[in-house]
Amino acid sequence: MDLKSIENIVSLCKRRGFIFQSSEIYGGLGSTWDYGPLGTEMKKRIKDDWWQNTVTVRPNVVGMDSSILMHPKVWEASGHISNFNDPMVDCKQCKSRYRADHIDTNNPCKKCGNKDWTEPRQFNLMFKTSIGPVEDDANITFLRPETAQGIFVNFNNVQTTARQKIPFGIAQIGKAFRNEITTGNFIFRLREFEQMEVEYFVKENEWEDVFESWRKTMHNFAESLGLDKEKLKENDIPASDLAHYSKRTIDFEYEYPFGQKELWGLAYRTDHDLKQHMEVSGQDLTYHDQQSGERFLPHVVEPSLGVDRSILVALLSAYTEEEVGTANDGEKATRVVMKFPSAIAPVQVAVLPLSKKEELAKPARELAQTLRENFRVEYDETQSIGKRYRRQDEIGTPLCVTFDFESIEDNAVTVRDRDTMEQKRIKIPELESYIKEQLN
Repeated sequence: MDLKSIENIVSLCKRRGFIFQSSEIYGGLGSTWDYGPLGTEMKKRIKDDWWQNTVTVRPNVVGMDSSILMHPKVWEASGHISNFNDPMVDCKQCKSRYRADHIDTNNPCKKCGNKDWTEPRQFNLMFKTSIGPVEDDANITFLRPETAQGIFVNFNNVQTTARQKIPFGIAQIGKAFRNEITTGNFIFRLREFEQMEVEYFVKENEWEDVFESWRKTMHNFAESLGLDKEKLKENDIPASDLAHYSKRTIDFEYEYPFGQKELWGLAYRTDHDLKQHMEVSGQDLTYHDQQSGERFLPHVVEPSLGVDRSILVALLSAYTEEEVGTANDGEKATRVVMKFPSAIAPVQVAVLPLSKKEELAKPARELAQTLRENFRVEYDETQSIGKRYRRQDEIGTPLCVTFDFESIEDNAVTVRDRDTMEQKRIKIPELESYIKEQLN
């Protein structure tokens, strides 16, 4: 089923503990969200999966973790102080603020119906903050609007200590902050978000082949998240719309319930960043090729993926509504099931005793604890078995293991598959290998 509204996802995420409105008991804070127990687990799995396939298995990609606060000259050199702006207009009547490139000022304000707009003006998206006890201009810095610059200013440090030769990459997962004019659509556009990025350093004549290789890698990652391929699109950005640092950028876009919009980006940043930092800092950031003796500034291909948007599209792609028989009132019954790939499912196996009686609950708890050594396991003994199945469907648990009264006699359990709802009797000594086979 195609979601017509994102509200289904928002409701499920709160109900089941994926994502909550931040500061909700105080009325919430616009465009900030907190990840609950299941959301935190899913987020970690997605980041771990990306890191494994981007860094761990690649001998020429290394990781780092740079500071959120950096010297203000970093942002001067990168062009963010002068170029990181969006055009902004205000409704003079209700004071609502919009990005000027997202609305038609010939139309009335969506909130109050007034047509009296301010003139468009540029608004810098960086969050200012001050360092130290005195608030003056000398202490002003910014929360980083991207993780990339922390990599560029550490290029020499990483290259020499990791003893990497061109081509090589530096990867990072970290928070970034943008004072967006307009936000919304759940976790799609946030003021505080997390990025997974690689700055891949190459010779200038190699960038096109490397660009194509990372493009394929990003498609593979989309597949690992279970994304609907039909809704994933590529948008090659026209030269007139490219960012100031880019010579080519592909936006990976997705057909969200609120329209086709950006998911990830793949950019060829040329040697812009290293050149700017070398000029402003006065430090030599060239690479010395030991074989040829040549010194040059590497060019950069950058695959950049938002963690929060990755989670959002994984949720949207997994959300399924299915008719499953008839309810007591004669209406067709519907189940909601999140069909996550097992690698990112927050819970992989649920252990459910048929009864809360200790004769079943005790061995079921022991079984759950044993399975936790190799799987992400939830133990649940409350409500009817049917309601517990539905609860596990809604959080995307691939397998449910039911420990019943016969289990005491035959040393076997019933394993239910999330997607097919088929049930199979499995001997407990064979259960672990069976689960591994099904999850893979």
